[in-house]
Amino acid sequence: MKQRFPGLGADGLRAWGFLLPALCWTLAFFVLPLAIMALYSLWKRVGHKLVTEVSLQNYEAFFQKSFLYQSLINSLEVTVIVTLVSILLAYPLAYILAEKVPPRWQRMALILAILPFWTSYVVRSYSWILVLSEGGILSNFLLDIGLTSEPISFANSRGATIIGFVHFFVMLLTLTIFANLVQLPKNYRRAAADLGAGPIRTFIHVILPLTLPGIMVGAFLTFVLCIGDYITPAILGGKRELLLPQTIMLQIERRADFPTASALAMILMTVVSMVYVACARWLKLDRM
Repeated sequence: MKQRFPGLGADGLRAWGFLLPALCWTLAFFVLPLAIMALYSLWKRVGHKLVTEVSLQNYEAFFQKSFLYQSLINSLEVTVIVTLVSILLAYPLAYILAEKVPPRWQRMALILAILPFWTSYVVRSYSWILVLSEGGILSNFLLDIGLTSEPISFANSRGATIIGFVHFFVMLLTLTIFANLVQLPKNYRRAAADLGAGPIRTFIHVILPLTLPGIMVGAFLTFVLCIGDYITPAILGGKRELLLPQTIMLQIERRADFPTASALAMILMTVVSMVYVACARWLKLDRM
């Protein structure tokens, strides 16, 4: 028996003892809820009754009803814009923290940078309403400098949603990029300089490729958190343009249509999984 299953010794049993709680937790709080949601997505709601007949009607309705697939398109557009803008803002900030701030002050600089993000996520969303709404800080500033002659509201729009998302996620990208930058050996820059490369060529051909893993990790986390967020679009975007999480919540709150909501959630998870696979393959090819 020991020869047939050599791994089931004292060490093997101890390893399974550590692994089993994590497996049970994953099965109970991830695999099982996901299976239930997938099963619900194959059922349908007729009137006020739940019909447990298996069909693809909910997935067909997603492509047949324009407001359903348009909400996914809206989510993808907003998420891509937020991710790209966050990268463009986060990289210079991370570079300054890693290269220009003395090492003994970097920890303090990071604490000061992330300090505003210790406040509540909902409070930060509502604070942007005070800035972007009619009669808010931005509108009053434009009136004071004479660019406008009457109050302007920037709230309840896609632009307000993007601004809120960028404010929330730019620091996440900054931290992931900063972690890569501080790990780069200084000898790489010296070697590039010895070979005749200037600062720009060194950045393009040495620093940027080596920090792409940090960029991609931060971009993927930003993508996942942004495309699945419900609070920020509901507060800042209003209901002029629905994103997919808002559409899912409407199916539950107003219609109690759990099968359709489950199908939309499965579609959203499929999109996120496809993005993950694309990022994983890209990073793997990049490292080869």
